[in-house]
Amino acid sequence: MRNLNQDNITQAVLARLADTPDPRLHEILTSLVQHLHAFAREVKLTEAEWFQGIQYLTATGQMCDDKRQEFILLSDVLGLSMLTIAMNNGKPAGCTEATVFGPFYVEGAPEYEHGDDVANGAAGVPCDVYATVRGLDGEPVAGAVVDVWQADEGGHYDVQHDGLDHAENRGRLRTGPDGALHFRSVLAQAYPIPVDGPVGDLLRATKRHPWRPAHLHFKIEAPGYENLITHVFREGDQWLDSDAVFAVRQSLVAPWKQQADGRWRLDFDFVLNPLKQAQAA
Repeated sequence: MRNLNQDNITQAVLARLADTPDPRLHEILTSLVQHLHAFAREVKLTEAEWFQGIQYLTATGQMCDDKRQEFILLSDVLGLSMLTIAMNNGKPAGCTEATVFGPFYVEGAPEYEHGDDVANGAAGVPCDVYATVRGLDGEPVAGAVVDVWQADEGGHYDVQHDGLDHAENRGRLRTGPDGALHFRSVLAQAYPIPVDGPVGDLLRATKRHPWRPAHLHFKIEAPGYENLITHVFREGDQWLDSDAVFAVRQSLVAPWKQQADGRWRLDFDFVLNPLKQAQAA
């Protein structure tokens, strides 16, 4: 142990982990050490590069607070978020697909009744949203808790506006006996993810754009069904094929239609996976 070198240090670290009581933690840490060490050897990591990486991760953590999660954003742009979601959300055909959570979900969104204005003062073109929540066999899911949130016409979520003392474009509703709900909001618009932190530095260094196609977030929970975290994307958006966080699924792309009175309308049907199906999978 006094003469460790690049050839034997990996096994020494693994030996120190041998008595980890939690089997799953032992599995994860063992694999993590092996892959980290293999990565360092493969790229011939220099001390300066190692320290630069430490500084980058430190800066990422320093950008995180109760209104912004830079580490989630970093995971998103590296494709790790969607990889994890894809591995953990295998569903039967017909169920609504899951996609990224995003960094701007906030607990405790205000409760709204059907037909209420969730925009609550947010800038944008008026839009009505009609949705139904059903099970895989077509049964309506009554009383499902549905959280919705989205950016305003300028591409900003309410938590990004300094000094804003109330929620905008963010709320919680419950489906009726027929599994339906309806709320008023604003027309979804494409927007760039925040580039004023370490994730922005990464995008610039790799010549990548920061744009996300227009979308509306949904988080749906109902007893007896698997929770669903997803988006509905606006059909025709120019960024659908190059989403900065790799989150687009064709099944989640839907038309927003302009009505005769100038308002827009989105209709979308969500299909939840029954827990018995999820457990069997």
